[in-house]
Amino acid sequence: MEGIGNYKLEVKISQDKLEAGIMLVITDQEQGTNIQINESEVREILRKSKITHGILEQVVHDLCTNPSKFTAGPVTVAVGSPSVAGTDGKIEYTFMKLNQDDKRPKELEDGRVDFYSITSIPNVAKGQLLARRTPATPGQAGKSVTGEPIVPLPGKEAVLKPGKNVVVNAERSMLYAAIDGQVSFTDKDKVNVFPVFEVNGDVDFSIGNIDFVGTVVIRGNVPTGFRVKASGDIRVLGSVEGADLEAGGSIEIKSGIVAQDKGQVVAGNDVRTSFIQNGNVTAGNQVLVSQSIMFSQVRAGKQIICNGPKGIIIGGTLQAGEKIVARVIGNTSATPTVLEVGVKPELRLELAAINKELQTVYENLRKTDQGLGVLGQMLKVTGDLAPDKKAMQIKLANTRLILEKEGKQLEARKKEVETELEGESPAAVDVYYMMYPGIKMVFGKLVRFIKQEFPRTRFLVINGEITTSTLI
Repeated sequence: MEGIGNYKLEVKISQDKLEAGIMLVITDQEQGTNIQINESEVREILRKSKITHGILEQVVHDLCTNPSKFTAGPVTVAVGSPSVAGTDGKIEYTFMKLNQDDKRPKELEDGRVDFYSITSIPNVAKGQLLARRTPATPGQAGKSVTGEPIVPLPGKEAVLKPGKNVVVNAERSMLYAAIDGQVSFTDKDKVNVFPVFEVNGDVDFSIGNIDFVGTVVIRGNVPTGFRVKASGDIRVLGSVEGADLEAGGSIEIKSGIVAQDKGQVVAGNDVRTSFIQNGNVTAGNQVLVSQSIMFSQVRAGKQIICNGPKGIIIGGTLQAGEKIVARVIGNTSATPTVLEVGVKPELRLELAAINKELQTVYENLRKTDQGLGVLGQMLKVTGDLAPDKKAMQIKLANTRLILEKEGKQLEARKKEVETELEGESPAAVDVYYMMYPGIKMVFGKLVRFIKQEFPRTRFLVINGEITTSTLI
């Protein structure tokens, strides 16, 4: 506050320094109506308060010509320039991504519908641009009313994730196909280009087991006992019985799985089918079923969705990292069914192992630095080292480089795992029509047995308890 004659001018700066207010305080009430304020006086007070940016000239003028307006409370006299956050980087895919929901059977010239001709494969040519990375922007710095710069929040960089048979440019901003083939997304959204192997009918003894570094399309059925393995995707236009299917990408089975508790279906990304009966299915991402899951073992890294026109889950054990969704779960006979959601034990175990390894690495680094320090002191005192000491110094220096590299790799992987765990959405079980008694529900260490009917209900954990809410 600055006193001038029969009044004082009080200046207040906001905590974020983006706004300053000025207030007139009258010290001599008898002469309060005769106040005269010069502009130079106001500017001197602002200068002493270090206000140099964003001064509102009209307010300064009003203060000098009509001081009474400023006695009721502070009036904004300066406004800073807020920083503008940077925009996040993004990845633009330049090829046609296959949308499974848009596929339609092919209509023939005579009006008939060919339900087998529905698999559309997004082929690309060698050298074709597949993805383009737009870098994040750093944002625009702001300035406080005191003239200090306000550092903006920079955007988060997007990262191209090259897989097999693709190349990136030196700036890692462009991704190209290295061969002719089909684009396939595998673990952690890596982009790959795989060649395609097609079977124009059933997998039988004339074909035998399939183990292919690429994508496999089977335009018939896969009977019990056969094995199909692919680095890319597997698409079966017929049904799968008790066979073994394993794909690095996704698996689509048009006519469903009838496994009779034999074989297994394992995908690094998604599994999509019409129904699963007595099957064993594992997906790194989602299991998407349009009709029913009956007496099966089903695991998904993120979600199990069975929410089609029927959308029934009865019997078996279902495990999902984030969510299980169905129209109906269980039946009036209270068939035992187990639903487990909300944990990623493999990630948590990996994080614990990484922390243990890092502790060992840092302890070895400390001992190595201690040894190098002793040898350094000896060299400083004697001016030279004996041959065995020199050899030890070289060995310790090499060991330190190896430990540093190992530590950086472990820290990078630790950050990835922590990001994945932080990105977990709250686990839930959604039933859009009815859940019947006989269900065992597990959320991590919490267990709830369903002993009554629950229509249109969401189950989730709040404050350490499995609670319910009504789905609209």
